[in-house]
Amino acid sequence: MAKNFDVQNVLIHAQPDKVFDYIANPANLPKWTNVFKQANAKEAVLATPEGEVAIKLEVNASKAHGTVDWYMTFPDGSLGTAYSRITPNDGGRSSVYTFVLLAPPVPLEQLEGTLKQQIEILAEELKNLQNILGEQR
Repeated sequence: MAKNFDVQNVLIHAQPDKVFDYIANPANLPKWTNVFKQANAKEAVLATPEGEVAIKLEVNASKAHGTVDWYMTFPDGSLGTAYSRITPNDGGRSSVYTFVLLAPPVPLEQLEGTLKQQIEILAEELKNLQNILGEQR
């Protein structure tokens, strides 16, 4: 069976509350991700190789638990999900941000290539997030 997930993390030199507030705000998605062109609490526009796609977006965030999860409903009704967690580090002076990347809702024959590409993109996005939040000390 092909691997259908990846887990990545990054150390962010910012307090957990600040990291949570930034990540949980869907309007910030276009600032640190490659695929989101616009986003709010109910919908988003994604840039894909086939062009822009409007989706429904639900953000389930819990500051008490440090979790930010996204539920993306595509025009064909398929559901994409992403799960993340902000963990206090170094007495709360920094944060470890962990992101669970699940394979997108595509046919199985496309899964391995698509996931591999997304793993590489996510690594870049997490570095971008680290730079954005680390600079805002």
